[in-house]
Amino acid sequence: MSTNPDWPQGHERLVLSETDSTMAEALRRLPDLKAPTWILALRQTAGRGRRGRAWVDPSGNFAATLLQRLDEPPQQLALRSFVAALALHEALMGLTGLEAGFALKWPNDVLLNGGKLSGILLESPGQGVLSLGIGVNLRASPPADPAAAFPPVNLRTETGLTIQPEALLDHLAPAFATWDQRLRTYGFDPIRTAFLQRVTRLGQTLVARTMTEEVQGTFETIDATGSLVLRTAQGPRAIPAADIFFP
Repeated sequence: MSTNPDWPQGHERLVLSETDSTMAEALRRLPDLKAPTWILALRQTAGRGRRGRAWVDPSGNFAATLLQRLDEPPQQLALRSFVAALALHEALMGLTGLEAGFALKWPNDVLLNGGKLSGILLESPGQGVLSLGIGVNLRASPPADPAAAFPPVNLRTETGLTIQPEALLDHLAPAFATWDQRLRTYGFDPIRTAFLQRVTRLGQTLVARTMTEEVQGTFETIDATGSLVLRTAQGPRAIPAADIFFP
């Protein structure tokens, strides 16, 4: 357990010196899960991102997964990606004391000075189970991907600040618990409003690439289900999942 007095009550905290992937570690620990558990790895050897992509994780970066049981339908579980993004944004601003530079990218990335600082991955390995993986480039950036919309950046290079992974976890966990309680109490609307206040490129033209098509339009809003809403020449389009790029 954490000695941090702000640590959310009833949540376990597990820090590993090394593992293959915190998402894989969460899956292995699922049969014995008795309480929501944050799993932090100080070194991750086989991290992964969305759609099975590799997540390169140099030493000193942040890699953690929250594993919990939630008696909710899948569409409600999926809204935790927005909760996680808001919590991470809040934790990073609190730790760094920086008011400018941080922004959100739909559906759940945190950007710093226009570059990709983090990635968030949601999976449901069983009914009512949520694995929420979060990776943050605290000290080093992975190699740039020419196909990516935003170049990778890291906190130390961009700000000159060195943040320890354990310190970020101790700020992230209570922030997540607070935003999550808002979702449970008031529904998605306040989460959606807060996300839109922090999201990048709102009102600008972007391209959404799904598994089957490419849609270009103006980023108009996020709807009540968390879908991206684009204003296109054919009218508004709600897109539940996509990679976004900018022409």
